[in-house]
Amino acid sequence: MGFSAYTNKKGVRAGAAVVASAVAVAATVWGVSALVEPGSAGAAFRQNVAQPNATDNSGHGPEGRPGAQQGIPEGIAHSSESGGNAVNITIDDGPDPRWTPQVLDVLHKYDVKATFCMVGPHAKAHPDLVKKVVAAGHRLCDHTMDHDTAMDKKPVDYQERQILDAKRLIEEAAGGGAKVEYYRAPGGAFTPDSRRIAAANGMRPLGWNVDTKDFQKPGTGAIVDAVKREIGNGPTVLFHDGGGNRAQTVEALDRVLAWLGDQGRPTGFPVRTAPDTP
Repeated sequence: MGFSAYTNKKGVRAGAAVVASAVAVAATVWGVSALVEPGSAGAAFRQNVAQPNATDNSGHGPEGRPGAQQGIPEGIAHSSESGGNAVNITIDDGPDPRWTPQVLDVLHKYDVKATFCMVGPHAKAHPDLVKKVVAAGHRLCDHTMDHDTAMDKKPVDYQERQILDAKRLIEEAAGGGAKVEYYRAPGGAFTPDSRRIAAANGMRPLGWNVDTKDFQKPGTGAIVDAVKREIGNGPTVLFHDGGGNRAQTVEALDRVLAWLGDQGRPTGFPVRTAPDTP
């Protein structure tokens, strides 16, 4: 797909620049630790916990340039298109035939739009659910083929296949010309290469600010409390509709959306073409 340039000398120099920049801002870099959900369906559902960081919040890639397609920046997005005190609801690891319809029902109840970060084979297996997500006005996000939380340690061609094959399957399942508008690395395992590949193919790299840890099934109250406690970190909240029993997530999402309404907090979509703000 024309990404051989990543291995030339220019790519090496760009990679070195990224490392130097990372050292300069080490005090603000997010930590990532691996967690495995008990009883999850194998390693494909490993979910890392990412904490708020300042990785490339400029909205540009490691060389300070925007993505090649549609002016999509390579920087990891956290902000909301709606600005102000708007909140972005994001839903990962589906679609799932049991839990995705329930999540959609809760979102409809509060007239809230969300971003669904889908795993490619799941989208292929459940095209009816992908179509329902699109028909309800939600947005699509590429969450790779295999949910490999170690893909940042893999070769560039592997990352490219994981991203672009999933994008193709999700868009084929959606039909009607629907587009995948974001890319979220499993467990936050972004690399300069994966961000560049995503942006060049019209997908904004998408991070999160609030990790509800709902995949651990800590209890509905704990999930809700995590949102209330961490919402000051930024607007993008991480939930899951796949990877296991999501009953707690469905109930917690209902309570969180009711609370946001009481707080007068609107919801929106993550930024795509504008540079992100810290």
